[in-house]
Amino acid sequence: MPLFEIETSAHIIISWAADEQAAAAVVEDAYPGERVVRMTRRPRDTWVISKSALGLTTSRADPCHTARECLAKAAGDKLHAIRLYMHETGDDLERARKVIESNMVMGW
Repeated sequence: MPLFEIETSAHIIISWAADEQAAAAVVEDAYPGERVVRMTRRPRDTWVISKSALGLTTSRADPCHTARECLAKAAGDKLHAIRLYMHETGDDLERARKVIESNMVMGW
């Protein structure tokens, strides 16, 4: 079954589906009312998120580990986790937001 990348105005969804119509149905089921902005059938059956593209490879400490610790301490509260991450690492708001949000997407 092919892997699709489906973008709406608020989400990017990665899902297996038989065809484009079935992929659109995934969006309708998960986010009713959101319009599909872009849909791409991925050439392979895997999905990779590049840490370097997100700017997460420049520090010596593992940012994902720190982010997951902050998310756990914050009980999943994104804003609190961002503040904790900034305090722990000294990173600015934009970098802390990227790290926390990308780890929330990965299911911390």
